[in-house]
Amino acid sequence: MMDHRFDTLAHEFRAHGHKLTQPRRAILHALLATAKPLSPAEIQQRGQDFCHDLGLVTVYRTLELMDALEMVRAVHLADGCHGYVLATPGHTHHVVCERCHAVIEVIGCELGDFLDTVATRTGYQITGHWLEISGVCADCQHEPPHEA
Repeated sequence: MMDHRFDTLAHEFRAHGHKLTQPRRAILHALLATAKPLSPAEIQQRGQDFCHDLGLVTVYRTLELMDALEMVRAVHLADGCHGYVLATPGHTHHVVCERCHAVIEVIGCELGDFLDTVATRTGYQITGHWLEISGVCADCQHEPPHEA
């Protein structure tokens, strides 16, 4: 399964005229190996298993490119930081566990009426939105909360 996703993502790079360099391969492997959002530093650390000289600047530049190609999405976490997860094509939202930081992507959007109301009330022309829902996943509900 991971090989198919890797091949699909590699094709996306090439289809948009970008080379799939060794550092980019390492970043893809790091992101594919987890369902949790990873900070750029975590991506660098995990990616160094595949490309030992992977630098943090390269990680940031690649994430910027992958974001522009809609291959990754930033996920904001309860601690105020954010990480990155691979994106599913189309419009999605995230549900993020406050304890383990697992992310579930919810495909589609039912906010049309709400956004129309916001536009009417504010006079804004709505051009986009971002919604992230936080909670406690089923696994963490069965475990006692960790002390900070």
